[in-house]
Amino acid sequence: MTEIQPMVSIIIPHWNGIDVLSECLDSLKKSSYNSFEIIVSDNASSDGSQAWIKENHPDVILLENDKNYGYAGGCNLGADIAKGEFLLFLNNDTVQDFDWIQPLVERMKKNPSIAALQPKILNYYKRNIFDYAGGAGGHIDLFCFPFARGRIFLEQEEDSGQYDFAKKCFWASGTAMMVRKKIFFAAGKFEEIFFAHMEEIDLCWRLQAMGHEVWAEPASVVYHKNAVSLPMHSHRKYYLNHRNSLLMLFGNYSIPVAFYVGFIRLMLEFVALGYSIIKMDWNHVTGILRALGWILIHPITVIKKRSRFTQVRKVKDKIIMNGMLKTSVVLAHYLGGKKTYFDIESKDS
Repeated sequence: MTEIQPMVSIIIPHWNGIDVLSECLDSLKKSSYNSFEIIVSDNASSDGSQAWIKENHPDVILLENDKNYGYAGGCNLGADIAKGEFLLFLNNDTVQDFDWIQPLVERMKKNPSIAALQPKILNYYKRNIFDYAGGAGGHIDLFCFPFARGRIFLEQEEDSGQYDFAKKCFWASGTAMMVRKKIFFAAGKFEEIFFAHMEEIDLCWRLQAMGHEVWAEPASVVYHKNAVSLPMHSHRKYYLNHRNSLLMLFGNYSIPVAFYVGFIRLMLEFVALGYSIIKMDWNHVTGILRALGWILIHPITVIKKRSRFTQVRKVKDKIIMNGMLKTSVVLAHYLGGKKTYFDIESKDS
C-alpha cells in the first residue's frame, strides 16, 4: 500500500522572465514526490507571463497580484491560498534534482522541532560550486552580516562533499526553503517591508525566538541562477541588503543588545562606506547612504517591527546568539583571510 505523503505547496514569486520560469516549471514537473501543488504568485508581470502560464501550464495555480509585492509579499500571498501542510518557497530561477522534495519532508517528519529547512543550493552554471544564495545552510554574525556553509561573501567553495550532513543553521535560504505552514502563520509570515533580500533570515530569527529550529538538508539539491532578479552590484541590491540587515538588528534584538551591537555595526557601516569611496564603487556608496537614511527617518517602522517580534518571542537573546558567530565575519574574512565556513567556525571555537 502506497504511503500517503503530506501535501507540499510550492510557492514561486514571479515578476517577468518567461524563459526563466519555464525551465523552473519543467524541472518541477519531473519531481518524484507524489503530493504537491505549484502556486505562481505573479507580481504584475508586464511580459505576458500570466497568459503564458495559463496556456502552457494550466495545472499551475496562478495568483495574479495587482502590483509587484516583491519576494516577501508575493510569497505571503501565495501562502494565503496554499493547501499544503508544508510550504516550499522557491525562486523562479532554479532547477531541482528529481528527488529533491522527499528528503526535506523526511527531515521535517523525523524532527518536529524543525520549523524551516533548506536543501543544498549549488550554482546553476558551475554545478560543483556552492551558490551565493544559501550554500549548504545560512549563518550570521552578531552584527547581522550573513554568510553560509560554502560561501563567505564572494568566496564560493567547490562542493566536494564537505557539507554533506544535515545540520542546524541560523537561516534557510529563500531560494528554496520549506516551512511548516502553521508555524509560518504563527510567526507572522515574511515581513513585507523587506520587499526582497534577508526576509528569510528575519523569519528564521523569529522562528528561533519562538523556540523552533532551522536546518539544512544536503540530500536535497537545487541549482540556482544567482542575481537574475537583481544584478549583484546594483545600487538597489546594495541598498536592500544594508537596509534590511540594519532593520533586523534594530528590530529583533532586545533594546540593550540593539544599542550595543548597533553602535559597533554603524562603525562597520562607515568603514564599508570609506572602502567603497576608495574603490569608487558609487552603487555601494549610495546604497549604504540610502540604507542609513532610511533607518534614520523610519523609527516608527522599526518600533512596530520590534513590537511584532516581541509578541512571538519566547527565547531570550542570549540563547539565540549562541547560534551566531561571536565575532565579525567581515573582519575575519577581509582582515583575517578566512575563506571557508570551516575557517570561520574554527575562529569562533
